Amino acid sequence: MSILIVGMDVTIVNVALPSIRRDLDASVSSLQWTTAAYTVVLASLLMLGGSMADRLGRARVFKFGLALFTIASLACSLAPGTGWLIAFRVVQGIAGAMLNPVAMSIIRNTFEDPRERAQAIGIWGAVSGISMALGPVLGGALVGVSWRAVFLVNIPIGLAAIALTARFVPDSRAPRPRRPDPVGQVLVILMLASLTSAIIEGPGLGWGSPWIVALAVTAGVSLVTLVRYELRRVDPLIEPRFFASRPFSAAAVIALAAFAAFGGFLFLNTLYLQEVRDLSPLSAGLCTLPLAAMTVLVSPIAGRVVGARGVRGPLVVGGLGVGAGSLMLVALSADTSLGWLLAAYSVFGLGFGAVNPPITNAAVSGMPASQAGVAAAVATTSRQIGLTLGVAVVGALATTGVDGSLHDQLAAASHAAWWLIAALGAGIVALGLAASTTAARASAERTAARLHEAPQAA
Repeated sequence: MSILIVGMDVTIVNVALPSIRRDLDASVSSLQWTTAAYTVVLASLLMLGGSMADRLGRARVFKFGLALFTIASLACSLAPGTGWLIAFRVVQGIAGAMLNPVAMSIIRNTFEDPRERAQAIGIWGAVSGISMALGPVLGGALVGVSWRAVFLVNIPIGLAAIALTARFVPDSRAPRPRRPDPVGQVLVILMLASLTSAIIEGPGLGWGSPWIVALAVTAGVSLVTLVRYELRRVDPLIEPRFFASRPFSAAAVIALAAFAAFGGFLFLNTLYLQEVRDLSPLSAGLCTLPLAAMTVLVSPIAGRVVGARGVRGPLVVGGLGVGAGSLMLVALSADTSLGWLLAAYSVFGLGFGAVNPPITNAAVSGMPASQAGVAAAVATTSRQIGLTLGVAVVGALATTGVDGSLHDQLAAASHAAWWLIAALGAGIVALGLAASTTAARASAERTAARLHEAPQAA
């Protein structure tokens, strides 16, 4: 239930954006922030949420996160303007960071039998994929009532999850919780917030304006400082040494690229279907049903292939699907046939469904068991960063050439964005091949050996 509402709130809001725009007189950058505020905060705090639960009690933090998410969802539904809506989305992101990593920790510590644990993690992963794909379809149905209903749907799910957690989930703590890293946490937030702000506000303020340059410099300095600081810590927020493993590095970049492609693809198509094609929210949501159906259908198949044959095949197929689905839209116009659109959505959904399951497997490949959870959390963080950057970059690229009505200009202005998403698909293919070589696996083994020795030396 927790992964359902956290995942849905990444995508369900997309289909409501045109309605929010009309009702609250929002600009395109405000719409981008409505999506990005949630994912930026969620990505920034995932590692903190997991470590806080290890220290204070997993079930306790989990229930608090559910309660806060439910309250924030109610507040979003009552927001009188875009500023309030964005602020309440930030609170949703804070709460979501107490749910995703903590749910995985609860699963790992509740199921002691390896087979049962694998089945539980499989269900958790399946619900994660389904929630992302289901969001636009459910959102389209709910926006027919009101855009505010896309937030109200979280309330009964959240209340039920709180009651069931209190009844069935045992509390647990880590025997040796990781030390807090407030400096690293502030640097991560500063880096992501300044980078996202620069990308979203760049088209409006001008890419060479002092504010945008200052934000870009802040992001760069924060990143360099973060790496240098984390290398000196015994319990870093993000372990830089992980990136010596080629499979891990590739998995982090693949996660970022795949979810950037997904976030950008969904954001653009939502605006196109409703603003250019004048479809109702429900019709627009139903148009994305092929994407959702292919994602749900292909994800479990890809998971089984990963278990039997490794990550190379699903990553290559996934990258090709993402790239091909985007290439089908590089000549998008106001009168592109609906059949062609649905075919493009199906191909993209096939690719996204294939690429998501092997990401975590590639990230933890060769890692010692004690570090697998942290490695998986970094991959999850990369997914959220990808969604944030996808909406920001693709939205900025597609709307830079729009100086009037979205209805008249968005389709033609979006062509460069489709080429960018197709390039991300090609990058996934290249990284998938690079992550699965003998040399890559050897680098993972060397990294695991160094990580095993480092705590003993410390």
